[in-house]
Amino acid sequence: MEIVFLIGRIVVGLYWFYNAINHFTKAKFMIPYAKMKGVPLADIAVPGTGVLLLIGSLSILTGVYPVVAVTALALFLVPVTFMMHSFWAVEDQSMKMNETVAFTKNMGLLGYTLVLLAIPQPWPFSIGF
Repeated sequence: MEIVFLIGRIVVGLYWFYNAINHFTKAKFMIPYAKMKGVPLADIAVPGTGVLLLIGSLSILTGVYPVVAVTALALFLVPVTFMMHSFWAVEDQSMKMNETVAFTKNMGLLGYTLVLLAIPQPWPFSIGF
């Protein structure tokens, strides 16, 4: 089971890492979108959330300080989910459906992330510490 856990960590860690990189490489597209959604200080928030994603992804991939990963990802997921995917405020039914899917996906990711706290530490195949 340890190898399955490692494979899962790699898959999830790369998912978060990919999204972290997007916050930096696609910031010129993400910042105006965040502003449109009413995110305060979007010029700072987009790269700032990219840093949270980067911290979370590297912690999951390496197994170093999993509590830091959970904290960083929760700090990302909670405000982003409610600010960027507020499906209850969308009139257009097609967009409402898209936002509902994104909202529920993020809530599922938050649940998964919190479950990581239940796994005894150090995690199998962790680097260092």
